[in-house]
Amino acid sequence: MEALMKIRLSLLSFIFAFLACYSHSEEIDKLHFSFGVIADCQYCNIKTSKDAKRQYALSKRKLADCVENLNQIDLEFVVHLGDFIDRDFSSFKEILPIFNRLRTRSYHVLGNHDFSVADELKSKVPKVLGLNKKYYQFRSHGYRFLVLDGNDISLHAYPLSDPRKKYAEDYHKALPSGTPLWNGALGKVQLDWLKTELQAAEKVGDNVIIFCHFPVYPENIHNLWNAGEVLSSIRRFKNVVAYMNGHNHAGGYGFFDGQHFLTLKGMVDSHESAYSVVNVYRDRLEISGFGRQKDMSLTINSSE
Repeated sequence: MEALMKIRLSLLSFIFAFLACYSHSEEIDKLHFSFGVIADCQYCNIKTSKDAKRQYALSKRKLADCVENLNQIDLEFVVHLGDFIDRDFSSFKEILPIFNRLRTRSYHVLGNHDFSVADELKSKVPKVLGLNKKYYQFRSHGYRFLVLDGNDISLHAYPLSDPRKKYAEDYHKALPSGTPLWNGALGKVQLDWLKTELQAAEKVGDNVIIFCHFPVYPENIHNLWNAGEVLSSIRRFKNVVAYMNGHNHAGGYGFFDGQHFLTLKGMVDSHESAYSVVNVYRDRLEISGFGRQKDMSLTINSSE
């Protein structure tokens, strides 16, 4: 009788252990939510040769096809990572109605080309994109999304008469010779805001994904002027899952201290489109690429 009881207890222990493992596996494989990411639509109604690397006018069709496809997918939101236009304020009027067909929430990140407009119109760029603030945060499903403004210190974002233009010129002159003019930097106020948001996210247990137009890692000619400073600000926070950006149309990837740095390919390049859907699981981000953007799997809190 005692032997039979031991067998029964062993069987029950096995069953409970099996169910616990099954439940754990099921939780890991459960899709929590998804969102869409587009980089560098960079629309402008100008003709280019068929062989040109950037097909500005084609971005209208590419974006329309992209929006139509994304509307068939259950997405929490869609974010565009900057350079929505290539130049001319009138370009916004042509391309925004297409983007606004999205049936889910949408967000914009400011890129350098978004300010390639007449001086008197530069201050209107954030508003036309529906932004009350140039950098901001929003939350969803236990994630805090931080949207940075890499044009905070910039040679593009301000009119010639604006003191911030002169400040950016002096800032750039102090950088190593050959540093590109077309990047930018985060100012002290924004860096302080970033640290505050990261601390707040850590305190409440939010995972963090950062969006910016400009990359910070790995080292690249397209990186923010103060990429090292930004990287130092975020690297100690283990809840930062990924930093996603555009700007470098060729795309790129880096992994540093358990954090993923993903540069999405630019939609404007070539005759083929590029955009992504990010599927968020408990242990990973699954990147489903469309067009030139490849699929990727990014492990969360890994030490690859």
